Amino acid sequence: TAVLMEVATGDVKAIVNLTRTGDSLYAEKDNWAVGAMMEPGSTFKTASIMVAMDDGYITPDYEVDTGNGVVPMHGGIMRDHNWHRGGYGKINVSRILEVSSNVGVSSIIDHFYHDNPQKYVDGLKRMSLDQPLHLQVPGEGKPKILGPKEKYFAGTTLPWMSIGYETMIPPINILTFYNAIANDGKMVRPRFVTKAVRDGSVVEEYPVEVINPKICSDTTLTWIHTILRRVVSQGLAKPAGSKQFSVSGKTGTAQVSQGSGGYKSGTVQYLVSFCGYFPSEHPKYSCIVSIRIPHGPASGGLMAGSVFSRIAERVYAKDLTLKLEDAIDSTSVVIPSVKDGDLNEAARVLAALDIKNSRSADSGDASVTWGKVKHEPDGVTLQPHKLSKGLVPNVKGMGAKDAVYLLEQAGLKVSLEGIGHVYQQSLPPGSRAVKGRSITLKLRN
Repeated sequence: TAVLMEVATGDVKAIVNLTRTGDSLYAEKDNWAVGAMMEPGSTFKTASIMVAMDDGYITPDYEVDTGNGVVPMHGGIMRDHNWHRGGYGKINVSRILEVSSNVGVSSIIDHFYHDNPQKYVDGLKRMSLDQPLHLQVPGEGKPKILGPKEKYFAGTTLPWMSIGYETMIPPINILTFYNAIANDGKMVRPRFVTKAVRDGSVVEEYPVEVINPKICSDTTLTWIHTILRRVVSQGLAKPAGSKQFSVSGKTGTAQVSQGSGGYKSGTVQYLVSFCGYFPSEHPKYSCIVSIRIPHGPASGGLMAGSVFSRIAERVYAKDLTLKLEDAIDSTSVVIPSVKDGDLNEAARVLAALDIKNSRSADSGDASVTWGKVKHEPDGVTLQPHKLSKGLVPNVKGMGAKDAVYLLEQAGLKVSLEGIGHVYQQSLPPGSRAVKGRSITLKLRN
């Protein structure tokens, strides 16, 4: 799931909800961004820290001794992700969010709100995190934030709630919260439709709606702006960053509850996410990326963060107002990088771009659609390669889509590492393809 929002207006510029189907393709089946009631995980830590800041309990320099990363807490055990490496020891609030310390955040909230958990819940409500968004599309989920007088609010609820568990919030609500941080504290309702038009005439306009004019104090806002920028530049969210502009935000990695089976019923599933905004200095867009992982290892920064980065860079590039002709030498032919794989698709795109392309003279059977690409000074030569049935195909140089398609057609189970084009495959090309056998592909740009 990914949602892109314009900071000032709340306009939803893009939304996608893809579910993997049985034939190894992806389809839009459910609007997870709007209706999925999921525990948000570590993206919720930002809200917890902001509540404590606004109540005057902590500053970015407030320190917590996280010890070796394992702390008993009201009958439960709170762990940091690096507990097996000895933990983080004594760190301040800024560093707590940079490394997404469970022990750090939960210790702060438990210390200051254990005797009055309602005050913490009131702080979350002050930022409108409990409110439905009343969207223009159906299927909206309503946030569920437990109060101390409600059933199932136990001794462990407050600390685990502070790190994004025992709370149910749809992804678009988390994005709306981060969008408010980017929008100088003003929370606006996500807008899918700006006006209704009939026969060329505007029937009704839908103005920007403010949900909460100020979710926190200016001091808290200044502090959290700095911290969220450091989370990306110096913390676990580095993959979400860009060399072209600054990004601010927070990672999230949460185990998915299996209902009555708890979190460890069978294979442990994860929800990895990154929510943030860009450019940091003058935010124009906010975005959330959430990915459900059927098994570990899981990393919000590496998995969701890298997707966020690619979305942000493409959106930022589209916003540039430079004229293309100013950047191109009029005497040169601009040839895009074309990956190996489906040659028919490549030829169709190249033709649309008015770029010279041809099949090699020795290509043989014209019905062959797979092969390699050779870049020439003035165009592209497509070199078909006939696949041998029952043998592992050579997918080096291909993008993930084509490579996975060919290998799964050969009966193989594919796993991917990295992004870009394939530069290494674990099973050698031309070896016998045994149905059900696993193959790992390594990709890079």
